[in-house]
Amino acid sequence: MTPKTFKIKSFGCQMNVYDGERMAELLDAQGLSPAADGDDPDLVVLNTCHIREKAAEKAYSDIGRLRREDGSKPLIALAGCVAQAEGAEAKRRSPLIDIVVGPQAYHRLPEMLAEASRGARPVDTDMPALSKFDAFPARRRAAPSAFLTVQEGCDKFCTYCVVPYTRGAEISRPWHDIVTEADALVDCGAREIVLLGQNVNAWSDDRRGLADLIRALAKIHGLERIRYTTSHPADMTDALIAAHGEVDKLMPYLHLPVQSGSNRILKAMNRSHSAETYLAIVDKVRGARPDIALSGDFIVGFPGESEDDFEATLRMVDAVRYAAAYSFKYSPRPGTPAASMEDQIPREIMDDRLQRLQARINEHQLAFNRSKVGVDTKLLIERSGRHEGQMIGRSPWLQSVHVETDAPAGAIVAVTLVAAGPNSMAGAEHQRAAA
Repeated sequence: MTPKTFKIKSFGCQMNVYDGERMAELLDAQGLSPAADGDDPDLVVLNTCHIREKAAEKAYSDIGRLRREDGSKPLIALAGCVAQAEGAEAKRRSPLIDIVVGPQAYHRLPEMLAEASRGARPVDTDMPALSKFDAFPARRRAAPSAFLTVQEGCDKFCTYCVVPYTRGAEISRPWHDIVTEADALVDCGAREIVLLGQNVNAWSDDRRGLADLIRALAKIHGLERIRYTTSHPADMTDALIAAHGEVDKLMPYLHLPVQSGSNRILKAMNRSHSAETYLAIVDKVRGARPDIALSGDFIVGFPGESEDDFEATLRMVDAVRYAAAYSFKYSPRPGTPAASMEDQIPREIMDDRLQRLQARINEHQLAFNRSKVGVDTKLLIERSGRHEGQMIGRSPWLQSVHVETDAPAGAIVAVTLVAAGPNSMAGAEHQRAAA
């Protein structure tokens, strides 16, 4: 039977959120409708992440819960990086799966859905170069802050990471296609665009780099804010750093993963930077934009990490004073060089180090938020808050700020930041002129 309703559940990174939105648009163009809350959909797409073991296991756990009390089930499509990594093996692991489609092939989802409706169980994990973007319908809806994929894949081959194997080699979307999609997102209501890529600052097209693209997008009427993620230190060019000080619409926030503060561990990870070169980039960025909020990624418990190596990571956190950071215990991923390295770190040591690292990060995050108390700024309103009359918006530094206002989602309101917590802030709206 051909499904009429669907639900897409995306795990992991922002790029999976973008991919989930595009799959929803593909299915909508085929006449399917999103299932209402509480209703059983005819089709469930699990858009998966393979970066950490827990994310992959969660996807399989969710598959098991899709069987209904009467023994029936929806059509189930396993999409994303777990699908790419495991291919047909995923269906052997879970016979409930009807469709397996990798992140470079999900433009074929409608065709594969038709095959599955006829009783087939199709698998597609090919990696054609960007052909999926040509198959998408035009953008017809957008949140106030919208994602836009500009680059995919990775050539860096960090020893812990599966991305080069699940997303393929680094490849950049053409300039014209990106600008066209950005225009469409703004026409649909986006006030902010977040440029996405596994190594977004590696984007290039005809000798133009990400800084050039940002400057072009800043000219779009109605687009008020630009962000980008995730960056690699190796691709943090002087031109891109300069853009942070020269392009008003480029928000003062930079996510720049470092992973460790130890040069010995960075080398074992096959990261191309050292602690010293990373800090030199941070100094340049702050020279261009002194108020910038910096965030990063950290892995604790990488094979061979000593207590001295971990202490170097804590020193890195203190040196940079991150406004936010994401930290994880090392998770061995099958097929990566680190998974077979000697001196794997015991779980209890990783747990202890992660708690200590997160406590240090939280200290700096709270200090950064407190430094903004009393600052006049503007919020992009994104959604309703918990209380009547309360809305949640984002500051230029990506802080979540709650404010009493009647402004709708998508509005930009002037506020004074009046209180700071570890994970959010409070704002007081400035009086608006009468219409």
